[in-house]
Amino acid sequence: MDYLVRELSENILKKLQPNKVVIVFGARRVGKTVLVKEILSKIGEPFLTLNGEDINVHDKLAIRTIENYKQILGSYKLLYIDEAQKIPEIGLKLKLMIDEIEGLRVIISGSSAFDIHKDAGEPLTGRKYSFNLYALAENEYNLIENPISKIDKVKERLVFGNYPELLHLPDQLDKIDYLNEMVSSYLLKDILVYENIKNSQKIFNLLRLIAFQIGGEVSLQELGKQLGISKNTVEKYLDLLSKGYIIHKVEGFSRNLRKEITKNSRWYFFDNGIRNAVIANFNSVASRNDVGQLWENYMISERIKFQEYTRMPSNNYFWRTYDQQEIDWVEERDGRLFGYEFKWKEGKVKTPSQWQNTYTDSSFQVINQNNFEDWIIPLKTSTEPET
Repeated sequence: MDYLVRELSENILKKLQPNKVVIVFGARRVGKTVLVKEILSKIGEPFLTLNGEDINVHDKLAIRTIENYKQILGSYKLLYIDEAQKIPEIGLKLKLMIDEIEGLRVIISGSSAFDIHKDAGEPLTGRKYSFNLYALAENEYNLIENPISKIDKVKERLVFGNYPELLHLPDQLDKIDYLNEMVSSYLLKDILVYENIKNSQKIFNLLRLIAFQIGGEVSLQELGKQLGISKNTVEKYLDLLSKGYIIHKVEGFSRNLRKEITKNSRWYFFDNGIRNAVIANFNSVASRNDVGQLWENYMISERIKFQEYTRMPSNNYFWRTYDQQEIDWVEERDGRLFGYEFKWKEGKVKTPSQWQNTYTDSSFQVINQNNFEDWIIPLKTSTEPET
């Protein structure tokens, strides 16, 4: 199969400028290396590639002098560093390079946010553009899929998710093996190494509990009791899982209305396939009792891709009151509130009365099988990314 064009390609290409650093974040195996190499091939000039997992690269970059870096680069004016988070003090080293080597363009990628944010973030203030790459988005599939079979493909992705390599695995057993291997060998790897955690079972059990609570508020105290660990440890593990691009948090929305619930957060997986691997359930949509959770998780992950790839600024929340009125997803943007409810099957859903009465300038929409593409397929326009 030919290379599948990624939504971020053009935005990254535009921002790959002299004496600037482009950072591409994302989970392992979402296609960062393939994307960067495709972008570099479009530029059509020689580039130097360094791998942060190569200890020899660490040794070469350890001498932090302009002369050393000029010798390493030679005549290259384009530098790519893969797994950059593995290189100690990478931010300070890159700062020296781009400040002192005229015309140098740098692009780096990393499979976790642990060290890149810490080591590269502050030193590169005003010198970088950051992008998040996720598993394949629905708009990217449109390049290769027949629109007539779209909903059938979506049903499959509700179960197996969107990792690019799944496109090369037509057999369902191979897909299951791939996803199980992702969970056991790749996604948790950075977390366990970074924190020197020897017992991965607690983190895995935490993920299982989160997986069964999609769409519901999560109590850190209750999770701690179930796992036999402290609330602080639960909080720490959730933070690590977020930085590893496995799950993400959504907080409750409130403008101090007494009946609104904001104490606990909701958690979602960035990829449905990973969620289903964690609970060991790859049954088809037709035979599942959690299709509502699958749909909600999938729509939210796709909307996050939409927001990232179109550079749409938005604060995201859920909304619920003590008398059980709720909205799955709330976006605060452009000075307005937009509420969305996720329903797998089409049906009449009323706007919650308290929402309507309290936030009179807000909107409310149900996202189902018939209209979801309008909500997650980006237009061919974008705003400038923040530095």
